[in-house]
Amino acid sequence: MDNIPHLLSTYGYVGIFASLMAGIIGLPFPDETILMFAGYLIFKGYLQPLPTFASAFLGACCGITVSFLLGRSAGAYLLSRYGSRLHLDPERLDRVHIWFQRRGKWTLFFGYFIMGVRHLTALVAGSSRLQLRIFALFAYSGVLFWTLTFLGVGYFLGEQLPSVSRQLRQYWLIGSGLMVLAVAVFFIFQHFRHRRLAS
Repeated sequence: MDNIPHLLSTYGYVGIFASLMAGIIGLPFPDETILMFAGYLIFKGYLQPLPTFASAFLGACCGITVSFLLGRSAGAYLLSRYGSRLHLDPERLDRVHIWFQRRGKWTLFFGYFIMGVRHLTALVAGSSRLQLRIFALFAYSGVLFWTLTFLGVGYFLGEQLPSVSRQLRQYWLIGSGLMVLAVAVFFIFQHFRHRRLAS
């Protein structure tokens, strides 16, 4: 994380594009921190707003699309071959597909704001055969909102960003963990509720 200012100041827009693409696919890049420092460099006048936003937006879009295509190809194959070992029979896979069509697509939009989740949502969407146009609508609009949010945080914090960046990342990790826990509790509750109603 200490090398992010050097990365962005040295490689500029190409560095933003490449690091966000790799981070969204799942490589260990601190995506939000990269966006915030890019916003800070806009504040300092080292980067221009429109090329910075375009680089970040396109990099994240490419990353999420690669994950979706991997899920559609390799994910579907692995589930069909090894799904039974994980108790994922065709009926359960169909339920996942139906859930994604109805509500799960929103995880593509909000998943960017939960660390770890955004790396999985596109894979699951691809594996569940979500339509490409629905994926693009929710995933790319989520990228737009997420990118503008963190670029804005870096820009408006300005000179305060270098001193508070570590604390912000810690709070974001804690918040993401709490959100993942809340979602897990919700799905466990729903699972047992459906089982009780079925019986």
